[in-house]
Amino acid sequence: MDSRLQRLPSLDPLKGFDAAARHLSFTKAAAELFLTQSAVSRQIQTLEEQLGVRLFRRETRRLVLTPEGELLHRVVIEILSRLTEVCAGLRAGRWRPRVTVSAAVGIAALWLVPRLSAFQEIEPDVGVRLSADNRIVDLDHEDIDLALRYVSPDNAPSGSVLLFEEEVFPVAAPELAARLPATLRPEDLAQVSLLAFEHGHQAPWLSWDPWLAGMGLANAPPKAVMQFNQYDQLIRAAEDGRGIALGRGPLVAQMMSEGKLQLIGGTRLRVAARGYYLVRTQPSARPEVERFATWLLGEAKQTERDAQA
Repeated sequence: MDSRLQRLPSLDPLKGFDAAARHLSFTKAAAELFLTQSAVSRQIQTLEEQLGVRLFRRETRRLVLTPEGELLHRVVIEILSRLTEVCAGLRAGRWRPRVTVSAAVGIAALWLVPRLSAFQEIEPDVGVRLSADNRIVDLDHEDIDLALRYVSPDNAPSGSVLLFEEEVFPVAAPELAARLPATLRPEDLAQVSLLAFEHGHQAPWLSWDPWLAGMGLANAPPKAVMQFNQYDQLIRAAEDGRGIALGRGPLVAQMMSEGKLQLIGGTRLRVAARGYYLVRTQPSARPEVERFATWLLGEAKQTERDAQA
């Protein structure tokens, strides 16, 4: 055992001390703790012996905290209050059903989080824990119920369900889009910044190079290029009018339906190499997980309708 723990008083004398310090009465402290007055008195005596200081002055018909007792009581109040909060939270969490979902940062921030309030409205008694992480998690060993993954069909785990396919197209905030023609020219590109995904080399359809080549602008320099290593930050910059981004249809469909982003030109690229999948190990015996999965599939269908619109 850690020697520091051996030097600490046990919890019961500290609880007795706290009650006596608040009431300045062994009698009232005993009543609160459902103990006898002598039991509380022995707790205080034990604590004083362990610490080697007096904690109370016993005056006629009243107790008074010594300076050492006041110091200890301030610390004990803080510790017991925090311990009470943590224990209450653990008890509440034990009885409240909860679903743990893993998702990459981009889909978590842009697609899942904006919709979670809708699930909480229909399932207020079900807690949701979101683990946003770009790595592939192990559902069996990391206490994850469901995962949203962006993978190729060949790499989709057995039993996973396709939520929606990938579709990519240039987007910008309405104010910027209004200043641009339907077909970008070199002089137009020279007036705008391109918002680039730093990991586009791993997914060429998210890189500007093939897009600019396809529009005949391979040798036309933009005003500037801003790179982002997180896709949600890139899209937030586009929403703020910082430049043109390559929008991923499912992730920007809601922003477009709300008028926060607009399509630049009419070119859309359907990416057969990747899709967004709902992954699970097996049907869960927990009904809250099944209800959350059903809700996710419904939201995915609505996203497809928004993207088509």
